[in-house]
Amino acid sequence: MTRQFLLASLIFLSLFASCTIPDNSDKQIFRYNESAGISTLDPAFAKDQAIIWGCSQIYNGLIRLDEHLQPQPCIAKRWIISPDGKTYTFILRNDVEFHHSELFGNADSTRIVTASDFLYSFQRILNPDLASPGRWVFSEVDHFLAPNDTTFIINLAHPFSPFLSLLGMAYCSVVPHEVVEYYGPDFRQHPCGTGPFQFQLWKENVKLVLRRNPHYFECDSLGHPLPYLDAVAVTFIVDKQTTFLEFVKGNLDFMNSLDASYKDELLTRTGQLRPKYANSIVMESTPFLNTEYLGFRMESPASPLHDVRIRLAINYGFDRQKMMKYLRNGIGQPGIGGMVPCGLPGFDTVAGYGYNYDPARALELLQQAGYPHGKNLPTITLATTSSYLDLCKYIQQQLSLIGINIKIDVNPPAALREQIAQGRSSWFRGSWIADYPDAENYLSLFYSPNRCPDGANYTRFSNAEYDRLYRLAKSHPDPMYRNQLYRQLDSLIMAQAPVVVLYYDQVLHFTHPNIHGLKTNAMNALDLREVKAMLQ
Repeated sequence: MTRQFLLASLIFLSLFASCTIPDNSDKQIFRYNESAGISTLDPAFAKDQAIIWGCSQIYNGLIRLDEHLQPQPCIAKRWIISPDGKTYTFILRNDVEFHHSELFGNADSTRIVTASDFLYSFQRILNPDLASPGRWVFSEVDHFLAPNDTTFIINLAHPFSPFLSLLGMAYCSVVPHEVVEYYGPDFRQHPCGTGPFQFQLWKENVKLVLRRNPHYFECDSLGHPLPYLDAVAVTFIVDKQTTFLEFVKGNLDFMNSLDASYKDELLTRTGQLRPKYANSIVMESTPFLNTEYLGFRMESPASPLHDVRIRLAINYGFDRQKMMKYLRNGIGQPGIGGMVPCGLPGFDTVAGYGYNYDPARALELLQQAGYPHGKNLPTITLATTSSYLDLCKYIQQQLSLIGINIKIDVNPPAALREQIAQGRSSWFRGSWIADYPDAENYLSLFYSPNRCPDGANYTRFSNAEYDRLYRLAKSHPDPMYRNQLYRQLDSLIMAQAPVVVLYYDQVLHFTHPNIHGLKTNAMNALDLREVKAMLQ
């Protein structure tokens, strides 16, 4: 038991030592740990997975993304998109209630959600005084309208084809003005939404408890009210090895992803559960919209990396297949295609671009660049964090075999982000987890106007033809044609090689056999509406 976990346990016990703890043995409670912690339960600040998972249980938006990343009705029961792609008209349900709050009149009061609540919620996100990291979601919006209680209209300044899927983000949740304005900044600790679970208690860094919303508006396919669970309990054990042990002992119902501290204990080299856990643990996996890569700063004329042949030699110079097998236990797909990951329609399974291991081709490119077998090629520095040191050392060793010498510069995550944003790293490790399920989200990383420090074009890539195709793709209404353009863009990126794609990640969810109905998607959503925690 780690010191952090022991301390957290003592604090939690002391908080409730004088209280009568109810017997919950007959209740369905879903228990998971969030080692990263949760800093807020205000959806306006839902910028990372930990916060998104918490907020997605408490709040709803106009739409939600299903298991296939397709927009489905939520509070909006249907919508109409104008032929010019600029006007979105949503027809709302008239039976969705906010969670009970005394701020609606008395201790057991609530009220129906109306279009004006979405008007308030979205304008709140845009308010510069709030400084929500989700403001960019509405960057293409010209104005909002709420002509009546059940009609909400969004007008865009320019067509933006992926816009509907953006509305499935936690930022776009509806919140009640009465509660938000009463608590102000403390709304983060007093959340009130419309979701399947409502706030019960939160002792920061100790425990978060959400209980079933008895007035939730959705039912299952047989007409039974959702959710099935009585409560959701989240702990905040920092040490991931301790979390794993708690899960194995049955004190947690769910574990997300795979950490280096226990990956070899749990999985074989081929990514299968070890036989000792076959009857006690269930593993589910799906593609994860996360591309791990190494980025080159393209505005470095004094660096040998400015020569595309050196960048191509690096791409050809290491074995991604072997890397995935020995360092990732087979979890994820080798990055032998473009930046767009598997799990998105823009991903091309038979792409004619991307890089396999080809040391002979890498040596040929070095020869063409004037560095035969790497002779006289200066040492190249790769900036990374400690979490990816094993991958970078593997690449360092592989590239040394063809004469490319790498120095690894290990930085704290915040320091590396600052270096990248300020353009101080010529070569850096990066990753991109999709904000919304459209290939445009990945391709925007190479659009010239998005160059950092103001945008997310961290490589500072610039190409006029790329920019032209990108503008056409983001506004075109036909998804089939848009996907063709996406593949052209991805191909152009790989030909210029501003990045080295390492791998496309994979969602891993571990549960016990008594947990049923847990759904996810390639955005790694945590959907607990139809989960059952069968009593053992």
